[in-house]
Amino acid sequence: MKTTSPGFQTIEEYIELFDGLTKERLLLLQSLIKLHAPLAKEMINYQIPTFEYYGNLVHFAAFSKHIGFYPGSSGVEAFEASLQPYKHAKGSIQFLLSQEMPWDLIARIVLFRVQENEQRMEMKRDHSTTK
Repeated sequence: MKTTSPGFQTIEEYIELFDGLTKERLLLLQSLIKLHAPLAKEMINYQIPTFEYYGNLVHFAAFSKHIGFYPGSSGVEAFEASLQPYKHAKGSIQFLLSQEMPWDLIARIVLFRVQENEQRMEMKRDHSTTK
């Protein structure tokens, strides 16, 4: 990372703070999320890259030895069995820079979160029209 100052406003500016493998993986992760959630809005939230689609969709961040991916607790819980090789907690997953990124798994998690957020929004709409 070139600086520790949070002087960025966009995901692109955040990614520009990094170089080498970290930057390459951040760019691929951003592209993958955009591919599977094309209607999601990109923003910086909590000082990290965030995609929002009917609420928070996913966040990600770079660290010295890993990429943190934050699909919320439901995103981790739904893929618990597939996440066993990776350090993970209630709403976070760590992908070590020394290992290959599981791009297919990440794509499935993003698609799950898109569907989950759409269903939640649809339930809210249905609930508001029945009042």
